[in-house]
Amino acid sequence: MFDRLGDDRGSVDGRALSVQETWDNIDRYVVISADTHGGADLREYKQYLPSRWHDEFDAWADAYVSPWDDFVHATASRNWDSDLRLQELDDDGVAAEVLIANTIPPFFPTSALLVVGLPKTPDEYEHRWAGLQAHNRWQADFVSRAPKRRRALLQVLPNRVEDTVAEIRWAKETNAFGGLLLNQVPAGNDVEPFFHSRYEPIWQACAELDFPVVQHNGTAPEMPMDQPASITLALLKNFASCGDMLVDMIFAGVFERYPELKLVATEAGVALLFAAQAIDSYTAAMKADAPNRTMGLFGGPHVDQLSLPPSGYVKRQVYFACSAHTATPEIYQDMRDEIGVDHLMWGSDYPHEEGTAPQSHLAYKWLFAPVPEADVRKILAGNAAEVYGFDLDALVPIAKRVGPRVADVHTPLTAADVAATPNPIGEFVERPFAGGALLDRGRPATSSF
Repeated sequence: MFDRLGDDRGSVDGRALSVQETWDNIDRYVVISADTHGGADLREYKQYLPSRWHDEFDAWADAYVSPWDDFVHATASRNWDSDLRLQELDDDGVAAEVLIANTIPPFFPTSALLVVGLPKTPDEYEHRWAGLQAHNRWQADFVSRAPKRRRALLQVLPNRVEDTVAEIRWAKETNAFGGLLLNQVPAGNDVEPFFHSRYEPIWQACAELDFPVVQHNGTAPEMPMDQPASITLALLKNFASCGDMLVDMIFAGVFERYPELKLVATEAGVALLFAAQAIDSYTAAMKADAPNRTMGLFGGPHVDQLSLPPSGYVKRQVYFACSAHTATPEIYQDMRDEIGVDHLMWGSDYPHEEGTAPQSHLAYKWLFAPVPEADVRKILAGNAAEVYGFDLDALVPIAKRVGPRVADVHTPLTAADVAATPNPIGEFVERPFAGGALLDRGRPATSSF
């Protein structure tokens, strides 16, 4: 044995020995994208439904019209074509991915947001729950085609907690799922918000099974979709509500009772920490021993029992998968300073056009050129592997073949790099390279990107 910090070779009876190649010492980075999207081709879901649903599924599929380009465009197969997807991940330098839903499960309305499709009647629930289970089982099969390189996120409905817990336990046994995808219930919905005690069995199961809770953005309230501003506000209200579930879980005591439970905020930046810091002083003033009679009226035992300020729970139990508009050099620097590198991940948002694919090699340089190598290794792979259960040793051979070279990542982005990109510079977010497919409305269906 010898010190890795010294000479990288030793000897036994005069024979030279090399240090074993591991994810944190090879000359390429292992990259795990903690934010990619996919799902089955619409009619492929039928085989995952019990036969009693087949006739109704056919009728639903015949009537369904997708409003989203990436479901109907010539490039839609990126969602479900395993071989194509792996090739494009290779080209992007990505060794493994966390798969978040993108296509529409059976019996859901015209929307990609599950919260908009929360059932209002027992019949709606039965149909949509069957649809989600079909999607989950498709995901398990999809992961099995590249088990070293994929983890899926389980989709559920909050209406019946017992069904959710049973689905969590099934998912954990498959070894295909890295966590539970759970977005905030919209305000005013008939389903109770997540600070309600009825969700305790979900938190308990996730903590017991080391099954992270993953939030992708926020949620949009139901609104009249016949108004000109509706679709714009659906997006903006989604972003504005990113911190709601976090605050609900903090003040319901979830993180206090389950200090081992992980919450992952995907496509969310340092704003969640700042939101928690903003209410730190309110929380302190609400406690029974605070010299403040007015704020104390809003407190109670649930506040007194919190052993940390809200920002303390964030720093201890919340992980951030930054991608798209939430991944900039400035955001990463702020988060490294405020939260610490051990809680940060990166995502390409593949195949969404606002993501970095197919030009993530530029993103690595832009984001991480000045960042210490050890920190970059954690952000690009180490933290995601710990949270989602990837085997880093199994990813080393893949990274040696496709991963970005360490030396290249730490060579700053140049004007020549930008000029050599195949697409015009995107303006969706402030970054000096084109992101994703850059699909334009009306682009010919024969276009490849």
